[in-house]
Amino acid sequence: MYLLAVIGNGLVMTMVICDRSLHEPMYLFLAMLALNDVLLCTVTVPKMLLIFWQGPSISTFPACLTQMFFVHALFLSESAVLLAMAFDRYVAICAPLHYATLLTGSLISKVALALVARSVTVVTPGILLILRLHFCQNNVIHHTYCENMGIAKLACNSNVPNSIYGLTAALLTTGLDFILISLSYWLILRTVFQLPSREARTKAFGTCGVHTCVILIFYTLAFFSFFTHRFGHHVPKHVLILLANLYLLVPPTMNPIVYGVKTKEIRMRVLGLCAQPK
Repeated sequence: MYLLAVIGNGLVMTMVICDRSLHEPMYLFLAMLALNDVLLCTVTVPKMLLIFWQGPSISTFPACLTQMFFVHALFLSESAVLLAMAFDRYVAICAPLHYATLLTGSLISKVALALVARSVTVVTPGILLILRLHFCQNNVIHHTYCENMGIAKLACNSNVPNSIYGLTAALLTTGLDFILISLSYWLILRTVFQLPSREARTKAFGTCGVHTCVILIFYTLAFFSFFTHRFGHHVPKHVLILLANLYLLVPPTMNPIVYGVKTKEIRMRVLGLCAQPK
């Protein structure tokens, strides 16, 4: 899955960067999602594979905090890019006459800066709350990567502030993103119902349906993992670990297929690249 994610997202980024005709908002957002997916996988999977091959390994506290920062920051930026893509599709389908004036190159640059700033701003207090904890006994993380509550639960003093901040930050960022994405696709589907052509309706439903499935998988796995870490005291540890790995690995593996293969322009360019004579 890791190889598929890296190769698939790498192909998407290459196509968008090298082909100037793809330097449009939809494809630029897709390239941003592909880059984020590669980074998100690479932050966690190599360490996981090392554990599978060599058994439990030692991580220094700074290295663990660094991994935790990038895991949560990249997850937040993934959610923000999905929201930007949903907004792009909403404008393209529901307000096509305003598409060129609303989604300019300047706006896309500002969106990229904003999602980085939001990730850093939201995750940094979580790191500072970890630093206030005292670790005096067991420093073994029963997980394949360093996760906020996974570290906080090892502390000797109270981790309640960490749990409250993590819950509040998640609901105000990814929770709000999910609500806005759902609203965008509901407005898109309402507009699709009004299309006169049955073929156009079927095509739009097919595209939106696949996108919706991937988004639901991303948020369902993430929120289930997030809430069970805090409230699922009777959930077996192996289930928590499996879910926590799946929500970081499944979407990056599926996104190039769903967004890349289903996008005609990228699909044709990849097929053309493969069909070139050696």
